[in-house]
Amino acid sequence: MKDVLQDQFEFQIVEIKKLNGYDNANYLIRTDDTKYIFKTYRYTNDSMSLVEAENNTLLSLQTNHQNKLPKPIPFKDGSYVKIIELDGEETICRLLSYLEGDFLGDVTLTPNLLSSIGRFLAKIDLNLQKLSSYRIKARVWEWDLQYFNLNKKYIDDIPNVKDRNIVRYFFQQFEENVTPVIPELRKSIIHNDANEWNILVDDEEISGLIDFGDLAYSPLINELAIAITYACFDKEDPLEWASVMLKSYHELLPIEKQELDILYYLIAARLCTSVCNSAHSKKLNPSNEYASVSEKSAWSMLYLWLSINPVKAKNSFYSSVGYAISDPAPIEKVVERRHNVISPILSLSYSQPIYMERSAFQYMYDAYGNTFLDAYNNIPHVGHSHPKVVEAGNKQMSKLNTNTRYAYDLLTEYAEKLLSKFPDSLNKVYFVNSGSAASDLAIRIAYAHTKHKKIMVMEHGYHGNTMMSMDISDYKFSNKKGHGKKDYILKTPIPDTYRGEYNSNIDDAGKQYAKDAIESIESSESPIAAFISEPIVGCGGQVPLADGYLKEVYPAIRKQGGVCISDEVQTGFGRLGDYFWGYEAQEVVPEIVIIGKPMANGHPMGAVITTTEIAESFSEGVEFFSSFGGNPVSCAIGLSVLEVIEEEKLQENAKVVGDYYKSLFINLQKKYACIGDVRGSGLFLGIEITKNNSLEPDTELASTIKNELRNNGILISTDGPRDSVLKTKPPLCFTKENAAFVVKSIEKVLENTITS
Repeated sequence: MKDVLQDQFEFQIVEIKKLNGYDNANYLIRTDDTKYIFKTYRYTNDSMSLVEAENNTLLSLQTNHQNKLPKPIPFKDGSYVKIIELDGEETICRLLSYLEGDFLGDVTLTPNLLSSIGRFLAKIDLNLQKLSSYRIKARVWEWDLQYFNLNKKYIDDIPNVKDRNIVRYFFQQFEENVTPVIPELRKSIIHNDANEWNILVDDEEISGLIDFGDLAYSPLINELAIAITYACFDKEDPLEWASVMLKSYHELLPIEKQELDILYYLIAARLCTSVCNSAHSKKLNPSNEYASVSEKSAWSMLYLWLSINPVKAKNSFYSSVGYAISDPAPIEKVVERRHNVISPILSLSYSQPIYMERSAFQYMYDAYGNTFLDAYNNIPHVGHSHPKVVEAGNKQMSKLNTNTRYAYDLLTEYAEKLLSKFPDSLNKVYFVNSGSAASDLAIRIAYAHTKHKKIMVMEHGYHGNTMMSMDISDYKFSNKKGHGKKDYILKTPIPDTYRGEYNSNIDDAGKQYAKDAIESIESSESPIAAFISEPIVGCGGQVPLADGYLKEVYPAIRKQGGVCISDEVQTGFGRLGDYFWGYEAQEVVPEIVIIGKPMANGHPMGAVITTTEIAESFSEGVEFFSSFGGNPVSCAIGLSVLEVIEEEKLQENAKVVGDYYKSLFINLQKKYACIGDVRGSGLFLGIEITKNNSLEPDTELASTIKNELRNNGILISTDGPRDSVLKTKPPLCFTKENAAFVVKSIEKVLENTITS
């Protein structure tokens, strides 16, 4: 190569050093008095035309940006690009001037430096707007954000399934928020790759911009999206730093509102493009470290970006350039409008209700720009807006949605997959639209099979909002506004090992409580059709049934002809960590299982699972039919939830994170006497708040903690007979970092409350 270069340029070469490159080979050339960059590319007609277009662009920019951009150096024959045979291959070659300066990636970023970058890019873009290149306009490739979807083919190269789904989420957000407006955006030739290794700096000023190999004719705002992405990689508050660059750029080349509206999603798209291509490059060439040089930082920022409310980002961008922010209606007006059409009996959470707008995984975003960590909402089981669940629903809705009077594969496929999670005896399923409808149907099935009418229920139990499910819910019928216990209901005391009758001997408490329940069963004037209970009584204050309780009670129910029903609406699908279904913790198998809430990640769906024998009894009566139960869209969504649980190992995550979460609460309990009990398992925990050193519930303090957490961006709730139990049951994608943040925040509330 040395001989070839000396012949082509007629200068004496002192040193040739190969540099890192993404998909082409570059060399640092030293002569006696200067340095150059020699760039080589594998020859194709396409590559040749692009290199020529890049050279022409650089030559056009030299007048206004001399010594700050690479300058093409002609060969001795006056050409700027030549095809030369190197190592036996035809190779595209060109020579560029060498620019001095430190890489942005090697210096400490300051506001002044960031302002300099913004101004410089604006000046470059003002000049690029004057240029035209049919070759650059014709370029369609993965690194141009307007063609972001071309990167979808690389998603599966990302090794971690959770990471893949974060990327899929942002692809969906791009499709929703960016794709529709791309035709309306200003377009221009842009540098398209102002990253930390292409920007040179000297004394807090940009001294050069190199590597114009990514030139694209693209929406102008993409220039800033890319530059902001790389400049803010490692920043705790990327919006603050982004604002500095936006302000300085806007002063020279005004940014339009429509461009700022989508900037949040463009930055996410660039991060996703980076990690997708890094993963693909690793797969093709694991030894090419340059291809993944920014990967760690990109993942870190992508997860941080997920925690930022898109409204907050847009408002920050608007403020940085001086645009007025359109505030949504105040919450009081929102609530007033709601109450004009919705009865206040449909209550709102928290002293200050929340006006929600969007959500993602364990985060919820309100209309005012606030992000809330959701440590409470167990319905989006695998995470809010999970891309696999969203895609499953969208795809099936565009193909077929009908009722179960027609045959379609999804009903059978989902039923088979769901039943594979149960013991062999539980092999028949009825699909409905909610846990409430499932409770209602379960009692109807029990009546049909046993021919009895009496139902035994658990103290503080809750099973839904239909007439029947409220009749069997002590939480409802014993409320001071409730209708009272019906004659056919037998209520049994909750086997609570914290404040119950047998709390002095926890190891034996289950048998003691069971003995009392069995006496009630045996002394009942009429046989019991069914006993229904949750494995952990949620509305009772997240109270786990005492160990061994169901193992004693279930046989007594069966002995007099009844069936046992486990309500797994809240505890099922791996939430408890050690068990996929809550009844497993009691080492029993019920005859009927009720599921709902999380089974379709918030899509309205419920089901009753039972045995062949019971199903045959039910079939002797009036036909069962649900207009929407088991429809193709619901089945597709339900199937996707089961797949996500398996793929992301969410039951294991519930176990690992849940154990850690609980240990943090136990440690906090040692410091604060107001924490009377910490109970539950996996990501289904209850923290009993009491008046110090007593069993007396402290409703007021529990409410204070809940509302203060809400004011600090954390959602939990309270429950229990005296509303004194903090309940936390987050999406199963919850992390240890999330858990630590919640407990640390509770500690701060306690510090401020107890000392004030």
